[in-house]
Amino acid sequence: MEYNTQRTKLRINDYGRNIYKLIQFTKTVEDREKRTRMAEAIVDIMSQNSPDSKDAEDYKRKFWVHLMILADWELDVDMPYEITPEETVEFKPLAMTYHHEKMQYRHYGMNMEKMIQKVAEYPEGEEREELIALISHAMKRDYLLWNSDTVEDDVITAQLEQLSGDRLHLPEDFQFKDFREYLKGTDEERRANGTHKKKKKKKK
Repeated sequence: MEYNTQRTKLRINDYGRNIYKLIQFTKTVEDREKRTRMAEAIVDIMSQNSPDSKDAEDYKRKFWVHLMILADWELDVDMPYEITPEETVEFKPLAMTYHHEKMQYRHYGMNMEKMIQKVAEYPEGEEREELIALISHAMKRDYLLWNSDTVEDDVITAQLEQLSGDRLHLPEDFQFKDFREYLKGTDEERRANGTHKKKKKKKK
C-alpha cells in the first residue's frame, strides 16, 4: 500500500498523480521523437479540463510550462514555444466539483479511467499506440502499489480492454517490465521522504 505521505510532493496538484507518473515515464523513453509525441499527447490531456478559452492566443503554452515544471525541467523534447526554467505561468485552479461516478477499479483511480476513455477516442496511429503503452505501464505500477505481490500481465491487458469498452488493445509483441522495475521508484520516493526507518544497532 502506498500512502500520500510516502509520495513525492507535486509542485502542481491540479493535474493529479497519474499525469505526473506519465510524465516521469516519458522521461525514461530513449527516442527523442517518441518522447516529443508522448509529451504532446500529455499536454492534450492536461488541457482537456481547462476553463480557459481554447481560442486564446498561445492557449497551450502554459500547459507546456506546467509539463516542464512537473518534469523538473528534465524532459528533453521539441516544444512549440520558447520556454525557460525561469518562467512561471499563473494557474487558475479548477473549480471543485462533486461527482457520483463509480470507479470500476479503485486502485487505478478516476483520472486513469478517464484517460483510458479519452485515448480510446484517438484515431488509429503511432501516437495512439504509444499512449496505450504508457497507460498500460502506469496501470501495472498502480496495481502493484495496491497489491505488492506480482500480477499477471494478462490481468492488466484484460482490465485495459474492459475500461476502454474493448476499444484499446495491446499489440501481441508488447512487453511489460519486470514487476521490480515498477516498484523501484516507490522505494526511492520512500527513502527521499524518510519513510524507511533506520534499524537501531543493538548494544553489545
